[in-house]
Amino acid sequence: MRLWLATLFAAGVIGSPVTYLGGTSALLTRGEALRIDTTGHQLKIFSEKRAISVPYDDINLIEYGQKVNPRILEAVIISPLLLLSKKKDHYLTLGYRDTDGHQQALVFEVPKASLRPLLFSLESKTGLKVDHQDSTARRDPKGSR
Repeated sequence: MRLWLATLFAAGVIGSPVTYLGGTSALLTRGEALRIDTTGHQLKIFSEKRAISVPYDDINLIEYGQKVNPRILEAVIISPLLLLSKKKDHYLTLGYRDTDGHQQALVFEVPKASLRPLLFSLESKTGLKVDHQDSTARRDPKGSR
């Protein structure tokens, strides 16, 4: 099983790439590169080393937010003109009940290219609507800008 997951992960065949930022999971490491697969009967979050499955019925929160950061470091290193542009970071928070009935939360950074299909798939699989953390995310709910 581990070899199968490692092969699929390396080939980029399944799942949306994300970075784990924090939450209640003791199995995941902050900053860890993961993939989220929404194609099965359960949500699968996995890396080359580990996998977590969450039944869609247990998910009770899908939250999306953005943080707009000026590109200060790039401006200092490359060009001051980069101060005029801003980078949007896209965040996904998933809340769910574990097998013991305790509320859990996972926070991910999601690349813009993966955001729209991931949010759409989570909404359709769970029957929940995406909550927006801020007005920027509400105006741009699928990360299309």
